[in-house]
Amino acid sequence: MYSVAQTSTATEMSDGRSLIEAYISPLGNSLGAALNNGWYNTAKPHHLGGFDVTITANLVLVPADAKKFNITGSNTGTFKGEDTPTILGNTTIGEANYDGNKFDMPKGLNIPLLPIPMFQAGIGLIKNTEIDVRFMPEIEMKGVSTDLFGIGVKHDILQWLPIVDKIPIDVSFQAGYTKLHSQVMLKYDVNGVGKNAEAALDIRATTFNILLSKKVVMFTAYAGLGYNSTKTTFNVDGEYNIAGLNFNVNELTEFEFESNNNLRANVGFRLQLTILAIQANYTFSEYPVATVGIGISIR
Repeated sequence: MYSVAQTSTATEMSDGRSLIEAYISPLGNSLGAALNNGWYNTAKPHHLGGFDVTITANLVLVPADAKKFNITGSNTGTFKGEDTPTILGNTTIGEANYDGNKFDMPKGLNIPLLPIPMFQAGIGLIKNTEIDVRFMPEIEMKGVSTDLFGIGVKHDILQWLPIVDKIPIDVSFQAGYTKLHSQVMLKYDVNGVGKNAEAALDIRATTFNILLSKKVVMFTAYAGLGYNSTKTTFNVDGEYNIAGLNFNVNELTEFEFESNNNLRANVGFRLQLTILAIQANYTFSEYPVATVGIGISIR
């Protein structure tokens, strides 16, 4: 039996946030890894007026350690328990303990792969500089709406290095920023009474890279080495009862999780058939990503 509901203290509120962060953040980190990919298929920027329009799909390979977390280790002691699935984990239900009261943790969605499609367009400016814009129009499915927008830049750095700019490869600096917004209607119980709440998940992903590529006839091989940063904000209104402990989420306003920062290495190729460009690459990072794309490119 649960104890009589009581209002949560500041420590309990903080530990509640930590529990939610441990459960939700792997989804934000996976989405962030996807958003930081697919920006390029060559180190060579478009010439002035050159452009491309591309459809890409970034497939995140969810690592095993992002599928579960330890309840006791996720907070300072309010909640205790063993391993339980994250939102990406399996459908097994973990059990947590608060002040002698046991309660079930939410199950995972059992997601081994996470695909993120998007449209992207780039145009060449002066000084071997290219501006890229990406977007996904709002998509609604089963009460969930999602959209994204991003902007990036690529700049040839060999042009500023005398003699070196004559070597037969292309080297550029690339940076990109993408924001994804999702809105979902949650259904939950408070003391046996069914309620609804609107939740928002915002992912802000930033990447910086040094790119190298070499073109031979229609084939271009490329590689990148860089840095990823992802920040996740989870915002939901409502009142929840966990093992007799009341959490008024209006007090929390929003959960802004710590940034997930990591290095990345990327290798891939592009096949140019007249104006049709086909690309594929793989990114080695904490959250590995495979990317494929097809589009029209006039360089």
